[in-house]
Amino acid sequence: MPKPFEIDDHDVLVIIDPQVDFCPGGALAVPGGDEVMPLINRIAHDFRHVVITQDWHPLTQVSFASNHSGAAPFSTTTVGYGEQVLWPDHCVQGTPGAEFHPALHVPKAELIIRKGYNPGVDSYSAFFENDKVTATGLAGYLRERNLRRCWFVGLALDFCVRFSAEDAVAEGFEAHVLPQACRAIDLNGSLAATWESFRNLGVSTLELS
Repeated sequence: MPKPFEIDDHDVLVIIDPQVDFCPGGALAVPGGDEVMPLINRIAHDFRHVVITQDWHPLTQVSFASNHSGAAPFSTTTVGYGEQVLWPDHCVQGTPGAEFHPALHVPKAELIIRKGYNPGVDSYSAFFENDKVTATGLAGYLRERNLRRCWFVGLALDFCVRFSAEDAVAEGFEAHVLPQACRAIDLNGSLAATWESFRNLGVSTLELS
């Protein structure tokens, strides 16, 4: 596939949450989420190293609106680590909605990072839970493998992709986002905030030819 960048053994493609529940018909559908799967497959073909993240929530997850009496999905609340968006129940461990979308075909993926399995802390980022303290182990894995440059695709651009790219920079990695292989929720200005964050942190956003 034609692309405006070169990749080598130090590059890794990080596919964020390409799951059934984040696609149309799912419990927390991102508009057009399913549309990116064929493009992700083609991009992944060109990478020697691929990592996939997977939301993997217990039913008692603190970010589920159903676990807060009277709370509506997409409202916010304050929990022990700060403000938290309350989501519809989604990507519950062992359910069909938590599985990877059937159109995803990335057999060369070397690592799957499950996140959000701690009932008391949600996890957007591939690197840290939302408390910004508890690590997933991805940074250590990348360092051990001498993978220095992260390319992010997946769902949703303005939440899990955004926080993963931000944390990559914070951990000393080079971060690039391929927006054509992402889709956004755009909740209360979250997409505009994402672009601003990327500009401020030097996260590049590259268009594929």
